[in-house]
Amino acid sequence: SGSVKAGKMPEGEKMRQCKQEEEQQQKEEEREGLIEFYSSYQELFQFFCSNTTIHGAIRLVCSKKNKMKTAFWSVLFFLTFGLMYWQFGILYREYFSYPVNLNLNLNSDRLTFPAVTLCTLNPYRYSAIRKQLDKLDEITHQTLLDLYDYNMSLPQRDWSTSSTQRRSSRSLLHHVQRHPLRRQKRDNLANLPENSTSVDKNDWKIGFVLCNGNNDCFHQAYSSGVDAVREWYSFHYINILAQVPDAKALDESDFENFIYACRFNEATCDKANYTHFHHPLYGNCYTFNDNSSSLWTSSLPGINNGLSLVVRTEQNDFIPLLSTVTGARVMVHDQNEPAFMDDGGFNVRPGIETSISMRKEMTMRLGGSYSDCTEDGSDVPVQNLYSSRYTEQVCIRSCFQLNMVERCGCAYYFYPLPDGAEYCDYMKHTAWGYCYYKLLAEFKADVLGCFHKCRKPCKMTEYQLSAGYSRWPSAVSEDWVFYMLSQQNKYNITSKRNGVAKVNIFFEEWNYKTNGESPAFTVVTLLSQLGNQWSLWFGSSVLSVMELAELVLDFIAITFILAFRWLRSRQKLSPPGPPLSSQDNAAFQDEAPAPSAPHRFTVEAVVTTLPSYNSLEPRGPSRGGEVGHE
Repeated sequence: SGSVKAGKMPEGEKMRQCKQEEEQQQKEEEREGLIEFYSSYQELFQFFCSNTTIHGAIRLVCSKKNKMKTAFWSVLFFLTFGLMYWQFGILYREYFSYPVNLNLNLNSDRLTFPAVTLCTLNPYRYSAIRKQLDKLDEITHQTLLDLYDYNMSLPQRDWSTSSTQRRSSRSLLHHVQRHPLRRQKRDNLANLPENSTSVDKNDWKIGFVLCNGNNDCFHQAYSSGVDAVREWYSFHYINILAQVPDAKALDESDFENFIYACRFNEATCDKANYTHFHHPLYGNCYTFNDNSSSLWTSSLPGINNGLSLVVRTEQNDFIPLLSTVTGARVMVHDQNEPAFMDDGGFNVRPGIETSISMRKEMTMRLGGSYSDCTEDGSDVPVQNLYSSRYTEQVCIRSCFQLNMVERCGCAYYFYPLPDGAEYCDYMKHTAWGYCYYKLLAEFKADVLGCFHKCRKPCKMTEYQLSAGYSRWPSAVSEDWVFYMLSQQNKYNITSKRNGVAKVNIFFEEWNYKTNGESPAFTVVTLLSQLGNQWSLWFGSSVLSVMELAELVLDFIAITFILAFRWLRSRQKLSPPGPPLSSQDNAAFQDEAPAPSAPHRFTVEAVVTTLPSYNSLEPRGPSRGGEVGHE
């Protein structure tokens, strides 16, 4: 019995051993529950640095016993990361700036001939407004006589008028007197007296004053008297044109009297090849090859395979105060585009053969985020007033006209008429001139925002022109040329050489240039550049990036797991039931104890005696032995 008692393990030792086994088993179960996951951030970071393919990360672990090396490699590692992501930022900024590459292509093919517009440079005295123009010339004659002592010769007119025309003439005289042509001193001579004899006529500026109903006036002054007289005359001329209710009354085409000969590709032109329109300052205009159903095509380049015109340049029944040049005005443009003769036209000299060679050039821009262009103008906040496709000049003029109608209550005569509006006429809109010139100043300063609203089209066609000049007809051939013209076209001009001109328009070659755009920085390019930077700074691959992504995901997972454990431990430490309130505690104290059976407490004690040498000796039965026996 003594040997048995000696071999038995004390009860306290058994309990401690069982508790350690339970804790170890619990830890193993927890590790198995995390699917062999990391138990701390340190373990995660150490595993990553020891096993990753990113260069330099292993140095953070293997040199951990040397704190100086660890600090050095840590600074170097994170500095490299910072520089790499700084380069990443530069690449992303370049990518989102949407750069483009310019692609230049030379194509060779048969070319569609462009539209050609030719104007007479001769504002015509239309029969519908002839009497009013004669009255305006008479007023201008008196004005020039008063200002410059110039007696302008006037042709003999039939001054017999009806009562309606006399009332119209009196009304015109009244409005011209409200906007007279005046002369004023220059700024540096403003302090001199008006009767000073030292002031020469050249030291004056000339212009006219436009006022509104509130006596607020706008001074339109010019340093050149020629420009001032033309602008003043044009202002009143526009008012006369605007009084014609039907625009067809001004449609007086005289094609045979202006175009003496027309040939394209050695074939004669006819009336089906041109359209006619009237320009207030350039007179009758004719556009060739504007019919989209049957467009001309150049079979070969060269002067013999283009358009050849013989035009009359004599100013017959002209308005000398509007047109101060002689000849014709030509513009080359694409089909379905209006001819803005002020912007792209050029003049043809009388007695000269003008040969114009063309080179076609197409521009195609990338839309969307790559450039601020528009496909068809539908996304531009300006209504297109022209019956043509969208161009930047169409948009700018439409923008000005819409602002003119909104601010001044009427439309400018040079531009198309919006729906529900009418052209400006000082018979109905007395202050429109003041409003127009104020608005024009704001337009040129881009206060109206038209130049920002109107964007370039993504696809446009232009023609690069170069001109050559020669005398036509020559001195040895002019006799028979003029004789043939007189027989066929009834050409009977006294100054023959200044009465005709010849124009040749042709393609210089079949090659035409196409300027296109392509994205300079695509997604593939971006990934390639990012990969280059990653390899430069860390010598790694795509799988290394996945390792870094795995590190981030593991870090997030450990954070959630540790947070969950912390919350569960807090719940275990909290009391199982809610605490008693003060009312419940008072009720418990006031309640008298009811008679009941006496409470019994069971106390279990474990007494363990320390082993000693005497305990090995045989003794009689004792309490400790009894307990050990039990």
